Amino acid sequence: MSNQSDASNPNQQSLTNESYKDTVEIARVGPRRTIMNTEYCRWFHCINRVCRKAWLCGVDPDTGEDYQYRQQWIVDRLALLADAFSIEIASYAIMSNHYHLVLCVNLEKANSWSGDQVLRRWCKVYKGPEMVQRYLDGENLLADEVNYVESFVEEYRQRLTDISWFMRSLNEPIARRINKEDKCTGHFWEGRFKVQALLDQQAILTCMAYVDLNPLRAGIAGTPETSEFTSIKQRIDRNSKKHKKSSPDKPSVKPKLKPFKSKDELKENIPFSYPDYLQLVNATAKIVREGRSSMDCSLPPIIQRLKIDETVWITTMRPGGNHFHRAIGSLSALRTHAKNIKQRWVSGTNSDSLYD
Repeated sequence: MSNQSDASNPNQQSLTNESYKDTVEIARVGPRRTIMNTEYCRWFHCINRVCRKAWLCGVDPDTGEDYQYRQQWIVDRLALLADAFSIEIASYAIMSNHYHLVLCVNLEKANSWSGDQVLRRWCKVYKGPEMVQRYLDGENLLADEVNYVESFVEEYRQRLTDISWFMRSLNEPIARRINKEDKCTGHFWEGRFKVQALLDQQAILTCMAYVDLNPLRAGIAGTPETSEFTSIKQRIDRNSKKHKKSSPDKPSVKPKLKPFKSKDELKENIPFSYPDYLQLVNATAKIVREGRSSMDCSLPPIIQRLKIDETVWITTMRPGGNHFHRAIGSLSALRTHAKNIKQRWVSGTNSDSLYD
């Protein structure tokens, strides 16, 4: 792409234009791999949708078929991937024809693994070469065979911190399973997943809440605690006394969620507290559910502490409010990220800034 300014696009401005203060998106240019460079950003919002009018989960309005059981397929797969990869799930929502994930790549944790740990984690998801299987089963191998096995370690370590490999490991088995059930071939997902880099704590908060409130925006849940197959319900259930006392015979599998606070030095915490987050989601859910778009001082102080525009926050959380593209963050964070990835241009939103 040319570095020259496109005069026909008034929404495109140079990063050096200090007067352009309401930019909150990095332009949709450049390779996906550049945006997912973990040297500059560890947090990502990923989205994927189905194609061919397929219904991922729930009741298909055209045929009347109920596919709600498929939601558990995705949750089961997420649980496996969260246990194997060094990619932590901060938020998720499994909807009728798409899903959302907020992910955090933990490079330090992956780098702390021994070679055997890397191989065992990879083989939780994929079978791996026969020689690797024999090694993990404890067979006595020749020196050259051991060297061959060890040659896979760094490649697998890199894959276990790769968002693309995580999404591939989620999407491909689900697509094959559903195609087999539907007795058809071809694409199930409409394309490669969409990804947005989350550059600061405001962006992380925005996307986590946006994901957790998906069922309310869609009108299929009335409160966060009744939003099935979402991370917010999982967190509420886990922290409720009622849930702790209950002991179902066959508890459903849930993915391990990234903690708000952790004693593990190798884990990067979510940069705000669970009580603040829960209070904010509950307050926002009430506003979204009642269709209000103006403020009445009902949002908690975390909004002010993070310098988020309250009115635009509500607009973002309501249906059709996600207008972000490749990256989300404050203007200063976007400028820094664009400089890091050697990109000169940002794209305007024609609206007020979400962050001050």
